[in-house]
Amino acid sequence: MAEPLKNIYSESFIDNFLNSWKKFDSTLDIIKFKSVVFSNDWESLELKERMSRIVEGMECLLPDDFSKASPILLRLVRQIKLDGAKENSFEYMFIPEYVEKHGLDFFDLAMNSFEFITQFTSCEFAIRPYIIKYPEKSMQQMLLWSKHSHPNVRRFSSEGCRPRLPWAMALPAFKKDPSRILSMLENLKSDSSLFVRKSVANNLNDISKDNPETLIQIAYQWYGNHTDTNWIIKHACRTLLKAGNPEIMKLFGYANIKDLKVHKFVLKNSKVIMGENLEFEFEIENTSKSNALLRLEYGMHFLKKNGSRNLKVFKISERELDKNQRIKIQKNHPFKWISTRVYYEGIHQISLIINGITIGTKEFKLEL
Repeated sequence: MAEPLKNIYSESFIDNFLNSWKKFDSTLDIIKFKSVVFSNDWESLELKERMSRIVEGMECLLPDDFSKASPILLRLVRQIKLDGAKENSFEYMFIPEYVEKHGLDFFDLAMNSFEFITQFTSCEFAIRPYIIKYPEKSMQQMLLWSKHSHPNVRRFSSEGCRPRLPWAMALPAFKKDPSRILSMLENLKSDSSLFVRKSVANNLNDISKDNPETLIQIAYQWYGNHTDTNWIIKHACRTLLKAGNPEIMKLFGYANIKDLKVHKFVLKNSKVIMGENLEFEFEIENTSKSNALLRLEYGMHFLKKNGSRNLKVFKISERELDKNQRIKIQKNHPFKWISTRVYYEGIHQISLIINGITIGTKEFKLEL
């Protein structure tokens, strides 16, 4: 079994963190810090809770006045980097959390802190309360960051304002109206860093979940201009592709479903025991007089506790069929225990999806 991610915050990690701090502050009260962090419930705390607990330890050592605490934080980041910590060190994201909690009444100072810290560890979660409290000022700052020389800062300008950033505070105003985001994404669409371009695509995908017409318009404007921009749009449109949006299907050149024929869609086993695979196969034929681009997917309709089903779409492949070509596809879906899904015994369903259109559904029984 994989080591729980929360265990990155071991006692040796804390010792290294404090040793870096003590190099420029010989009066640091290490015993006090550890007494706060490693209280009796430490072992039961999950990842985010451990981050917050470390912040509580920092609060005992730093000045209450953020204008005095901020220079210490920045010096601490410099020292941690000098001591060998790598850029994009996820485990130090508790440092921007401190800024999130204590800098909200010091906007300019907090923005300067974020700009420096995000070059070392991401601040995308921490800036969101600032966007909510200071929407205009924050987005003006992020627009400036979208032209910054450091790729981490440019990525931060996009990632920090994603309307639906996973595990983060949502931004309801941008879910309703994402227009403030678009100028910034325009600056980043041809960015030299894939790290940045991925964030642009993820931001646009977030936007598509509440404002699909916005992404469709951008997709038609951007697609075809450059290979990098094409990749952004294709990745950004993944939710619309799974939904079979006809305008997006047309943009990417997927064949009309009327020219495609599916034959022999069968399940190799109509009963699956947990730990086994559901095996299925089908044949698909291109009946048109020209080549056809295909997006092949299948949907698993997982049985829920209340008897309804929850659809999850899985991609098989994309391929081109020659005119009059017929091919056979074989696939299996593993059923194994995972932390993100609860399985229930009973009748589940699987659907075949071709170019966004559901073509046939089969039932099978899952036994736990």
